[in-house]
Amino acid sequence: MAAMVPRLPEARLVETRQRGWVDPYAGLSTFDFARQAPSPEISAYVDYFWVVTWTDLAEPYEQRIVSHPTVNMTITADFHRIAGVIKGGFSYTMRGSGRVLGTRFRPGGFRPFLGGPVSQLTGRFVEIDEMYGAAGATLVEQVLAEPDTRAAIALTETFLLSLRPEQDPLTEEVAALVTMVANDVSVTRVDELAARSGRSVRSLQRLFRDHVGIGPKWVIRRFRLHEAAERVYQGLDLATLAAELGYTDQAHLTRDFTAAVGMPPAAYARLSGQA
Repeated sequence: MAAMVPRLPEARLVETRQRGWVDPYAGLSTFDFARQAPSPEISAYVDYFWVVTWTDLAEPYEQRIVSHPTVNMTITADFHRIAGVIKGGFSYTMRGSGRVLGTRFRPGGFRPFLGGPVSQLTGRFVEIDEMYGAAGATLVEQVLAEPDTRAAIALTETFLLSLRPEQDPLTEEVAALVTMVANDVSVTRVDELAARSGRSVRSLQRLFRDHVGIGPKWVIRRFRLHEAAERVYQGLDLATLAAELGYTDQAHLTRDFTAAVGMPPAAYARLSGQA
């Protein structure tokens, strides 16, 4: 049976910025970032496709990322790999001209493509052809050879559908819990999230490690760091922010922030002219 052909939404790629980019506005004149909603056929697994493009850079540009609790499949001329949840920050250096096409899976959405606990990938980068063999290598060749971004996304969707993923009933539950943590800054402890989910703490921890790839404590803390980076950039007082986000004190927030972002909050505030 032939693989299903995805029906991409008619909307054009929409320019956007998202949390997790360190000093996101510095690169506005350097590169373009856009994202595309998935087709209905793959939307149970994929959150969105993201695309970074740049042209004729006079000098290399390094963009640091504070990662999300998601799996990403990334294809560019420099590498083509699947990234599990990355605990620390990481960066990518752009040179000359290029394009990165990324597939961001929903929390829990990559498990059907892996066939096992997503924690197997945590902290790891795995080559696409290593995981999917000749079919993965063909996808990489096709995407790199296709100059039209929407066509490249369609190729990616066709490949994913050809793997015939079976929807896991727990995906919706875990995705909803991760969304709750991302949007509700009052969620600062695992026991609070467990109570809201109707699960025990231990059951919640197993669910997250199996489907997200990492425990709920890390997920909560990572989203609070995204919130902290945005608020620091806007000039919010650090002591007030630490208390609001559930840190024991300002020093605790500073340690976590520096480890993830690569600089202390005061230095990050200076990037925005707030200090």
